[in-house]
Amino acid sequence: MHQPTAPLRDRPGGAVRASWTTVATAFRAQLAASLRPLPFILGGVAGLLLAYLGPFGSDQADAFKRYIYWPGVIVGGTLLGIVVSAGVDAVFDQDQRRPILSAVLTATIITPPAALFVLAATRAVFGAQVMSYPTLLGPVFLLSLAMTGLNHLAAYRADGQVHAPDPATLQPEPPTAVRFLERLPPRLRGSDLYAVEAEDHYLRIHTSRGSDLILLRLADAIAELEGLDGAQTHRSWWVAKAAVQDVRRGDGRAVLMLPAGVEAPVSRSFAPALRDRGWY
Repeated sequence: MHQPTAPLRDRPGGAVRASWTTVATAFRAQLAASLRPLPFILGGVAGLLLAYLGPFGSDQADAFKRYIYWPGVIVGGTLLGIVVSAGVDAVFDQDQRRPILSAVLTATIITPPAALFVLAATRAVFGAQVMSYPTLLGPVFLLSLAMTGLNHLAAYRADGQVHAPDPATLQPEPPTAVRFLERLPPRLRGSDLYAVEAEDHYLRIHTSRGSDLILLRLADAIAELEGLDGAQTHRSWWVAKAAVQDVRRGDGRAVLMLPAGVEAPVSRSFAPALRDRGWY
């Protein structure tokens, strides 16, 4: 692997650009991994429950309006929470290692715009303002914190693993065959595998003959990749070591540069094991 030709401190402009590019790459990966149906299903169920209970005086309103208002507010807030949570994880590199801190940060950032959204929705559906904006901030924060916590729990269960370095994954014992290669689409068979990237319920396979999508969880793919010299570098990425052409660093983060302009982010939770194996 080629090391940077000059110390990072000698290139402050490049460092800033690399940092923002790294964050943007991490944000796209986090967002793609977080946009799952389950959080929206949970939000819809929570909205229906609130419509039935009628909190904050909404029980005095028409039932039809309640069942429009509460699911809409909760599902809309869920989408906002997913976007903000992906940004928090990308900027602060939480990578689900500190879910409580991530949930608190996300709920804090969400609360002011979410409270405005609730006020607007209340006026649109009920034609009245139930609570003032300052009074609404507390309940919105608590509700955002609860929904964010549920979404983190859903992400853990959907991934089927805690995203921390697994020595068995980083240093596999080579088997006689690599099962994952049998899953490659026909046009990619026989190509060099560069990386595997999670995109919602699909995996994007990056190879020397291009890329394609297959339906599989990343956790299952990593188990089937045993035998190839590679490692999980991020909650949404597995990278073949031979495919790494360069590494770009900035603000304490690293991005692995792969052929065809593919960039794979490295989470701090995986960075120490990668450094120990000589990746960079």
